[in-house]
Amino acid sequence: MLPKTMHYIDYDPNKDLHAMKIASTALPTFGDDDVLIKVSAFGLNRADTLQRQGKYPPPPGESDILGLEVAGTVAAIGKNVTDLNLGDRVFGLVAGGGYAQYARIKSAHIMLTPASLSDEQAAGIAEVFLTAYQSLFALASLKKGQNVLVHAGASGVGLAAIQLAVSVGSSVAVTSSSDVKLARCQQMGATHLINYHDHCFAEYLRDQHFNADVIIDFVGGDYVNKNLKVLRQDGIIVQLAMLAGRYVEQLDMALMLMKRARLQGSTLRSRSDDYKTQLIAGFRQHFFDKFTQAKLIANIDTVYAAKDVAKAHQRLEQNETMGKLIGRWQ
Repeated sequence: MLPKTMHYIDYDPNKDLHAMKIASTALPTFGDDDVLIKVSAFGLNRADTLQRQGKYPPPPGESDILGLEVAGTVAAIGKNVTDLNLGDRVFGLVAGGGYAQYARIKSAHIMLTPASLSDEQAAGIAEVFLTAYQSLFALASLKKGQNVLVHAGASGVGLAAIQLAVSVGSSVAVTSSSDVKLARCQQMGATHLINYHDHCFAEYLRDQHFNADVIIDFVGGDYVNKNLKVLRQDGIIVQLAMLAGRYVEQLDMALMLMKRARLQGSTLRSRSDDYKTQLIAGFRQHFFDKFTQAKLIANIDTVYAAKDVAKAHQRLEQNETMGKLIGRWQ
């Protein structure tokens, strides 16, 4: 028997992060193709901090509750869902509603949690690995033996991208803010390690004769021209965020034309359900088994009790994380 109400993490976009608190609301309704998950653990992402600040609203029709990925057990099943059972351990991607004890999710967006993974580990997979998979393969068509540059290499998406690229035989360069973070990137398989406080990545990689076929960038700003200097002819820059601001000054169009470069902006949350279904199906087919073989891992920085999620948001905003932060209901 399902309860009538659930706990969730409430926030006020007009107040700071310390106004976040546990509150109660009704369980989400779900349709014939949906599943209701009893959430035990949920991923915490930088996108959540932006939504909390009123800068990144959920897509129309989606939950206003924060959270893009969940793990737990199947609590209820829509009448068209035939491949899942009550009590199955699952995890998956949601467009909102993750910071709650129950979450609605499309059945096609669910993956069964391997027995070898905890719910906390599973909660740290969907958003970062699907974002990395989309960037490298759905958008950039990464091929075996090509070179990849990943900025913010020790972020959740960065560490996922390193692993996926290495798994198909790519050489990976990364930038990060500390040698400790770079050491984690090296553990995941990156071979060119650049502390951006110590080196200009474009000059460093030029000296190393490293040209990137694919660049994954969260920064923008003056990184765009530097990326073009590093990019191989006919290469692609996948822009996932704009930490340096929304505008690029003095864009070197001559270099962009000479390189025949492609600058591809991307988000995942606002994609259609059908797109996400196809993306998840491709990820399952090509990479999912690698988690059971421990060839891919979820890099978990810290697990926080739900009541302490504000502490996690503060660390995200201060760029103090290495891998994923996870919330857990006690």
